[in-house]
Amino acid sequence: MVIKMLIKGFQTLTVLDFPGRTACTVFTGGCNFRCPFCHNALLVTELDDVVYSEEEIFAHLERRKNVLDGVAITGGEPLLQKDIERFLYEIKEKGFAIKLDTNGSFPEKLEGILQLGLADYVAMDIKNCPERYGETIGVKNFDITPIEKSIDLLKNSGIDYEFRTTVTADFHTISDIEKLARWIQGTPKYFLQNFEDSGNLIDGSCKGVSRNEMREMLKVVQKYIPRAELRGM
Repeated sequence: MVIKMLIKGFQTLTVLDFPGRTACTVFTGGCNFRCPFCHNALLVTELDDVVYSEEEIFAHLERRKNVLDGVAITGGEPLLQKDIERFLYEIKEKGFAIKLDTNGSFPEKLEGILQLGLADYVAMDIKNCPERYGETIGVKNFDITPIEKSIDLLKNSGIDYEFRTTVTADFHTISDIEKLARWIQGTPKYFLQNFEDSGNLIDGSCKGVSRNEMREMLKVVQKYIPRAELRGM
């Protein structure tokens, strides 16, 4: 029996989600983290009844094959999906490049996807420095070993990838960001993005930081990752 993907959202066109590609975006349901500042609570803790079928996605790709050249897979956490490899394979078979977003907590599954050539670009969220990881993701006593494995895997994969961090006033200080940058130094692409309230949060009390503080954080990061950038500013 074929296990179907749990697809909870579908954006038919984006020029932002997949660098260098005109793409559509598939949102999978469910996540193993509970980041208080998550802006997609309806994909994490409050799954509604709206579901998109794989057939809808594939039909759209067929209709738009002369416009789209990529598919971004995000969530939630896509690697929670039991049949993610088959889904990615079917997209690749139709001639589309794939960008995969992940929180990095499933390195074995990520490694298998990379070995099979099922992702062309990977964006991994680095939530915070190691000392504050569990607190930041809302999972007490979280073991960061899988995160470290995924970081090393991407660094040595030869695939195009990025690391990124959403900054909040609640969980990130300049010192935290410096520790984080030191931890992942050697990566070619790293982005800091300020938290913005989407109105659909797990914890509505979270706040972003000032533009000046974001710039100060970037200066600290660039000591370890010279090409790091601010995103969304």
